[in-house]
Formats: sequence, C-alpha cells, structure tokens
Amino acid sequence: MSKKITIIGPAYPLRGGLSSYNELLATKLQKQGHQVKIITFSLQYPNFLFPGKTQYSNSLPLDDLHIEVSLNSINPINWILLGRKIKNEKPDLVIFRFWMPFMGPCLGTLGRIIRRNKHTKIVAITDNIIPHEKRFGDRLLTSYFLKSCNAFLTMSKAVLNDLKSFDISKPAVFNPHPMYENFGEHIDKFEALQKLGLDKDVGYVLFFGFIRKYKGLDTLLKAFCDRRLKEKKLKLIIAGEYYDSPQEYLKLIEDLELKDSVVLANHYIEDTDVSLYFSAADLVAQTYKTATQSGVTQIAYYYNKPMLVTDVGGLAELVPHQKVGYVTSQNPKEISDYIFDFYENDRSSEFSKNIESERNKFTWESLIDNLFKVSGLS
Repeated sequence: MSKKITIIGPAYPLRGGLSSYNELLATKLQKQGHQVKIITFSLQYPNFLFPGKTQYSNSLPLDDLHIEVSLNSINPINWILLGRKIKNEKPDLVIFRFWMPFMGPCLGTLGRIIRRNKHTKIVAITDNIIPHEKRFGDRLLTSYFLKSCNAFLTMSKAVLNDLKSFDISKPAVFNPHPMYENFGEHIDKFEALQKLGLDKDVGYVLFFGFIRKYKGLDTLLKAFCDRRLKEKKLKLIIAGEYYDSPQEYLKLIEDLELKDSVVLANHYIEDTDVSLYFSAADLVAQTYKTATQSGVTQIAYYYNKPMLVTDVGGLAELVPHQKVGYVTSQNPKEISDYIFDFYENDRSSEFSKNIESERNKFTWESLIDNLFKVSGLS
C-alpha cells in the first residue's frame, strides 16, 4: 500500500554523501509507488562547523524529486512553524537523517511537534550516535533528539551498540549502508587515467572524500613511504577537499619525500567525476582512526574496487578480510605490508570477483523493508 513519506535531511542544492543518500532513498521509495517529499536545509551549518569552501553542489539533482528547501538548523521559530506544517500534512512516515549532535535541538523539536498528530511514525536513520569529533554537550543534544523518535535504523553494529548506551528501549534495527548508484557507470581504467592526466604504467591507491583528522590520511602517507611501494611504481591519489589546514599533510609529504608518489586532487569531487577516480584506482584505502561506517566503502563496492580499511567502528563488518580486501590495524607498517601484498600477488581479480557476490548485501530494497518493519508500517 502506498505511503505518504517525508524525509528530513540534506538534499540538493546541498552537496555531499548525505544528500546523495537521501535523494537515492527518495527515488527508490517513489519507484515502489510511495508519495515522497524531502525537506532540506535553507541553512545547514553555521560557518564554524563547516570549514570547507561551499556547502552547495554544482551538479544537478536526480530527476522527479520533490525537494523543499525550508529548514533552518539554528532558528527555533522556523522549527516550530515547519513542525506544525508537517504535523498538519500527516505523513505516514517521517525519516530523519541524524549524523551529529548539533542537529539534536532542531530535529528533536520537529519530531516532538509532528508526533502530536497521533498518526505519523518517526524513524531516524542514524549515521552516528557518538560523533567522531566530540564536543561538550554532545550527549545531552543527542538524547534530546532520540527521545523524539519512534524507532531507529543504524548502518553499523557499532552505532547500534552506541544507541543502547542511551537506555533507549524503542525498536532499532541494523541495516548496512546501501551502495551508491548515482555517480555513473564504471569506465575503462585506461580511459579514466587518460582523462585524469595520469600515467597508465603506474598503480594507484585511492584516498577519497573530505580530508579530516579522524580519517587518518597521515597514517596512510607514512605507510606509503615504504621502499617496497616506491619500487612497485605506486602512487597515492588524494581526492577530496581539506576540512583542516592542508599544511600538516603537505609538510608530511615533503618530509617523507613523497612528492613523486602522491597525486593531489584537493577539491570537492563533483558527482560527475566520481566514476573517473574509482575507475582509475586499483585499491581504495580508508585508514580511519575512528569510524562507524562509510559511504566511500559503498562507492567502492559499486565500482567493484578492492578495499583496505582499518579495524575501527563498523568498517570491518563491511569488508571481509582477505576476501574483498584487507582489514588492518592503524600501524603504517602493517598497512604497507597489505598494499605490497595486493600488488605483489596480483589480488585484484580475486577480490573483485568476490565483491560481485558480497555487494548483494547492500541493496536499497533491504533498507526500505527494514524501515517499514521497524516503524510498524509493514
């Protein structure tokens, strides 16, 4: 039976993985016959929480989506007026996207107002419960939000366990992050290398996404100075915009004498270019210091790319060791050992073949089924 559904979270014209995810979810729900609206932010972050260049996308949104730009994350009057509007619209299901405590007051207030209609079920898709970069008051803000929801869907078992630490007795289910399918098809590796202006006789490891301290780029750079990797003619592609000062990383590249081993593409990678970087890469590295799950993993799965991830949060749940890639400690020597093994023993074909079967676990249909089940609407 068709449902009336409102998704509240980032979407076009905002950029990034959260926006792409919400737009894909809306598209999949519409294809199942549901009436879907996304409410996104007119103001998402104050400047002190967003050190990047811009929050807005240069790409076009997915077709046939109803996106309303009306939520201000720091204006309580806006929360009240918008909450009343959604309450009166009586959607069957509201899906909140929750990823940081700062959003707790805004989304928590909306949820409390919407639930007064005694009809709408509220489910939160929770990327993080305990943030990567902690601030004073995080737990209080998160608790305020959690109390406004009927149920929860987490995308890693680590987040599910974090949720339990808040003594929440409401229904909660784990469903892994589905694959991103909106960045275009895989293209021939050599064509991708040519378009990026890269040497086709070199092997490439990809570090992709916003560059933040918790993502451990410094650890990967230290691993990459291993003499064996230099002899293998390998290069590290760093594709993404800096969230922190670039000086720490640029100095490390210089100190480790890695200038000839690193390709810097330090700008936001538009949706239309994502396929180029993943098609050009042999191995995708996520040497995170802390994590729950990562959308980068799901892009790698879509492009059939083997992965190297650190054993933090939920990353190891998604990447079976020695089957589709490697799960490693944060020790640079161990990381370089696995990168060397990948190229020395030509693991690419073996891992890519295994990815083809493993990726069946990461479907949007499974996530949607679990959303309806946990909400009580199935």
